[in-house]
Amino acid sequence: MTIDLTFKFAETDDEIEQIHRLNYRTFVEEIPQHPPNPERRLVDKFHEENSYCICLADQRLVGMITLRDRRPFSLDAKVPDLDRWLPAGAKLCEIRLLAVEPAYRGRTLFAQLLCFAATEGLRRGYTLGLASGTLRQTKLYQHLGFVPFYQPVGAADARFQPMYLPLQAALALLQKFQKSSSADLMEQAIKG
Repeated sequence: MTIDLTFKFAETDDEIEQIHRLNYRTFVEEIPQHPPNPERRLVDKFHEENSYCICLADQRLVGMITLRDRRPFSLDAKVPDLDRWLPAGAKLCEIRLLAVEPAYRGRTLFAQLLCFAATEGLRRGYTLGLASGTLRQTKLYQHLGFVPFYQPVGAADARFQPMYLPLQAALALLQKFQKSSSADLMEQAIKG
């Protein structure tokens, strides 16, 4: 059975509400980065500045990633003298809040979301995306073109690796994943 996925920018109130709920499940329940709350929703502190690239399956949010271009970036607070670690002359954006529903992991959805975000970043004139990815998935991020720098940051139960993604170079690699009709390429990337 084929699932029709739609990649787009979040526009509706319903999509935004689904984003806040997926944010909560991912960054409170799964990766304990924020404290629980009775509403079971998490509004990102940069919500008004984020461009949400989302994936829908029958109007249900199954994945998201955001772009943001305003400093200070999240990593500015975690990495002293951040610019010292980055390629000179890069036009920066931040790639944040990657979240995929568990039932949709292990497919090419992550690569497709990243390809969508990288394409938009290039369209906006950025050359480099900054990110901090969970340590559990560092190998996957590297296979998708991310370059780790600096030491891991964050609390003991929510450690993240600072990384950057050269958008143009990553786009070519990510398009290979996007064209794949199965998860074979993604599985190869994970296994190395």
